[in-house]
Amino acid sequence: MELKLIKSTWGMQGSYEELFKQIADAGYAGVETNLPNTQQEPLFKELLSKYKLDFIAQIQTVENHSETFHELVTRAATFNPKLIVSQSARDCMGWTEQLKFFEQAIVVEKEAGIPVAHETHRHRAMFTPWTTAALLREFSELKITADFSHWCCVCESLLEDQVESLEIAMKRAIHVHARVGFAQGPQVPHPGAPEYAHELAAHEDWWRQIVKYLSSQGAETVTMTTEFGPPGYMPTLPFTNQPVTDLWDICLLMSQRLQTKFPTWVNFDCAADEMDCAVSGGGLYKDV
Repeated sequence: MELKLIKSTWGMQGSYEELFKQIADAGYAGVETNLPNTQQEPLFKELLSKYKLDFIAQIQTVENHSETFHELVTRAATFNPKLIVSQSARDCMGWTEQLKFFEQAIVVEKEAGIPVAHETHRHRAMFTPWTTAALLREFSELKITADFSHWCCVCESLLEDQVESLEIAMKRAIHVHARVGFAQGPQVPHPGAPEYAHELAAHEDWWRQIVKYLSSQGAETVTMTTEFGPPGYMPTLPFTNQPVTDLWDICLLMSQRLQTKFPTWVNFDCAADEMDCAVSGGGLYKDV
């Protein structure tokens, strides 16, 4: 089983050429970002090929959510992404409206022929473990991007009382956003800080269970995006707005940690089934 580590462009500065080169040089297997504007589409596709980067398309529905979902998924499919990550619908939508949205979303996904992973994101339909679990029970074909850092913030906990909902969610996850949240926010100041060791351990255990389940289902690849955010998400020093740590460094640190942890997460399958447990880009990550 292979781990493909993906880098989000969120918070990065520069042209597509500069961003893609930096991401490829650091050893990442792919990039996750929003769709470019129409004028930059040819260059965007050319650079993906030039730097041999997989593409995970990020989309966000707005206003008429079903209509914009259809438009964005249809356009994203022209880039031949590995999958589409969608921040879907709204938390304030009624249950019947949510059901209608996701019923239509499944039809659109099938038409596009690209897997869609609906993100567990605040402000969106899947903003809590229990609403997500209810939707997943309703639609057996629905899949998610697991970003449980949001749920920690919403629930003001490490989800100790949400075991059943978590189990359902982890079995439907096809992609992971590897960011660490805590009870009072969706992003710890630094994932390596000892005061957040408990939060890091909780998230890594969730990710391990997702990997374990995907492996048991015969998945050949797992994709994980290091998606820590810039100031706004990242805490800043008072009166200066200076970030408390370097965004690139903590994303790279998380990638290195995932690279190290992954073989142990799939080791049970390697031993039992003699699967090839490779890590994409192994040995290419630079020291922080």
